[in-house]
Amino acid sequence: MREIVMDTETTGLDPATGDRIVEIGGVELLNHMPTGRTYHQYINPERAMPQEAFEVHGLGDEFLADKPVFKQIGQEFLDFIGDAKLVIHNAAFDMKFLNAELKWMGLPQIPWEQALDTLAIARKKFPGSPASLDALCRRFGIDNSSRTLHGALLDSEILAEVYLELIGGRQPDFGLSTASAGNGADSADAQWRPQPRPAPLPPRLSEDEKKAHQDFIAKMGENALWAKSG
Repeated sequence: MREIVMDTETTGLDPATGDRIVEIGGVELLNHMPTGRTYHQYINPERAMPQEAFEVHGLGDEFLADKPVFKQIGQEFLDFIGDAKLVIHNAAFDMKFLNAELKWMGLPQIPWEQALDTLAIARKKFPGSPASLDALCRRFGIDNSSRTLHGALLDSEILAEVYLELIGGRQPDFGLSTASAGNGADSADAQWRPQPRPAPLPPRLSEDEKKAHQDFIAKMGENALWAKSG
């Protein structure tokens, strides 16, 4: 199963009043595991950046002046996401902007059902609790110290960690769904395997505990069951 965890930055809150996308970031997951493949693009909005938006993401007119406009990257973006599920925090906001930009280009719009809203998942799982990305990072112990300003790719990377916690922890399903899918599984799913740990787990027993156990066995004598080998 392919998913794209993604985020956008914009000039404001509503494309209907002339606001535009200025940054898109996306992180690819395969069977809930990051593949290392990402999408990142800054975009010239062809309008001035309001001060309140600049204070959120720090993307100003001078920085964006030489970046491509959306019509130059729209098809490339669609090619990247394909039919993958789009995992977005407050999906209605990003989808509204993406589909407005695609509509202005005359390109196919993204079906609303292709999006998965992590904000809705968090509110359902933790009713009455704060559900912002920062609040969820605190809840799950995810380091977001580098998030001094909003940034689409950084926020996508952080959201990917949050998403995996929301659906049950950062552990893959070990390909069981792929194994049972038979001929219906696509080639990417069929080739996926769980990865080995980058480093072995530390021993659970301390050296003092090991010594205490050995001393205890020694006191039981030579006929103690634990003293016998084989």
